[in-house]
Amino acid sequence: MQKEQTIDHVLRATWQAVAKMYNEQASKYDSTMSMAFVLLNIDKVNGTPSTSLGPQMGMEPTSLSRVLKNMEERGAIYREKNPNDGRGVLIKLTSYGLKKRKISKEHVIQFNEAVKSQLDPEKIQNFFEVAKTINDLIAKKAIFENVHTK
Repeated sequence: MQKEQTIDHVLRATWQAVAKMYNEQASKYDSTMSMAFVLLNIDKVNGTPSTSLGPQMGMEPTSLSRVLKNMEERGAIYREKNPNDGRGVLIKLTSYGLKKRKISKEHVIQFNEAVKSQLDPEKIQNFFEVAKTINDLIAKKAIFENVHTK
């Protein structure tokens, strides 16, 4: 089997192309795809506990800390004590962060609309079913369950 015909190769190559596209757009707004992703995952009204952001986005704590620090320095977010958890911190958006969030959301919608305009709804549904199956197999650890290591 050639690598171009493997599911993981297509997923990886496609995601790299999408990430590059989003980073190119984000750079026009003095941002990055990671920052935009964080902005879109913060509750714009109540803020989001910092401890839930990483798992929600599939980001490692070290990477997330670096992105949050950068975003705070740029004035897109601020930290506030969590009134429901004295030890916790809420990440909240500033007015500047809300503007950046709106731009990020518009780009995500534009990407989705462009892709959907080129495909039948059935193909889009099939794509989501395939992605769900892959995620379910990974979550169940069902892919390498019979692989024996020495």
